[in-house]
Amino acid sequence: MFSYVTVGTNDIERSIRFYDPVMTALGHRRCPEGGVTDVFEWAGWGTYEDGEVIELALWVVKPFDNQPAIPGNGVMVAFDASSRAVVDAFYRAGLDNGGTSEGEPGVRPYYGPTFYVAYVRDPDGNKLAAVCRAST
Repeated sequence: MFSYVTVGTNDIERSIRFYDPVMTALGHRRCPEGGVTDVFEWAGWGTYEDGEVIELALWVVKPFDNQPAIPGNGVMVAFDASSRAVVDAFYRAGLDNGGTSEGEPGVRPYYGPTFYVAYVRDPDGNKLAAVCRAST
């Protein structure tokens, strides 16, 4: 359904310091594309290939309109985690690298009996989640 997801940042270097360990905890690497140009600043994690354009990546960018990046109320990016241990690692990496807690790892039975999730905000306030639906 999605080609890519973009969240805003006011400090690309700070975001890279946050997202590198957080995305590594989820098993994603930084895309080789990205950087600082005269037009914009960006970094991405996940899959991106130029030939035959396969995307599915998270991109963190300074807004093109040069206005401050602000988080959207009700907006959240949720990542699939392969195990509960991965959810825990995502949460720890987020807090250890400038993020804040929006909900400790745990089962949220109102979403399902095995819905294990943790919520963090990145240094710009963007809300992220890691979800594992496995029973262990």
